[in-house]
Amino acid sequence: MANGGPVEHGYPHLDTVRAAITALYKRLSYDTIRTFATSVLPVDVAFCDQDDLHLGAQRVARELVRHYRLPDARMIVSFREMTHAANVELAAGPEYFVELNDRFRTHRRDIGAALAHEVMHVYLHRLGLSFPGTRDNEILTDTAATYLGAGWLLLDAFREDGVSSQKLGYLTPEEFGYVLAKRALLFGEDPAVWFTSPQAYRAYTKGMVQARRDEQQPPLTAAGWAGRRRYARDRRSAQDHLAVGPHPGVPYSFTPAGRGPLRVCFPCPTCHQRIRVPVRGRVRARCGLCRTVLECDT
Repeated sequence: MANGGPVEHGYPHLDTVRAAITALYKRLSYDTIRTFATSVLPVDVAFCDQDDLHLGAQRVARELVRHYRLPDARMIVSFREMTHAANVELAAGPEYFVELNDRFRTHRRDIGAALAHEVMHVYLHRLGLSFPGTRDNEILTDTAATYLGAGWLLLDAFREDGVSSQKLGYLTPEEFGYVLAKRALLFGEDPAVWFTSPQAYRAYTKGMVQARRDEQQPPLTAAGWAGRRRYARDRRSAQDHLAVGPHPGVPYSFTPAGRGPLRVCFPCPTCHQRIRVPVRGRVRARCGLCRTVLECDT
């Protein structure tokens, strides 16, 4: 939790975020991810100063348990002084003890954001899905919470002005915006109407620009002129056996296919699973993981 201190910006964890999205599709499947098409709504996690602190926190926790489809999990929420925003004890269940920073006693509007992250820890724990190392595992948790419909709360908790700042989670605001944008493009959802923080809205719009770039990389037909020209040059080098393999600064690589045609390998713009197709002009490819149909000019 950044509380008054500097907030990191940009996309320093983008590779891990993309790996987390791929891991979600592999562990949950396309069909399960589609069941999360509706996000947590603001009215369901609203928390005002007149609400009883503990009863209100339990109510919000139950709503997030319901959203993540953990019907036999019970969250016991308490408050104490601590450095981090929150902590959850990952036991066998069905009861899980969640501790929230005392700061949330007076910042109740952000309790939903803290619980969205902690309840996702429980969800991933039950799935048996984790990344090695604390940092990468926390990035996985933020990414999963956001992609599955509750992480907009974490981004909305980001506030920054000339004298103060607050941010929850391990992703930067722009990375939260990126994952939200990937979700919005998948489900046709517009989370912008839920933001109460103008800084969160700006981070979301920046993340959308980055997410759109994923759909405009060669060999996809939506790629721009400069990308297509670079791709054509790299393809000629590969066909002449001068540079087969990864090319610095681009997401695609060319690989020989024995006696068959040259192939190009590139990430799916939806789930980032790598796809391999023959180099033979216009090709329609379908990602086997997320079922996205891709128009390519290889």
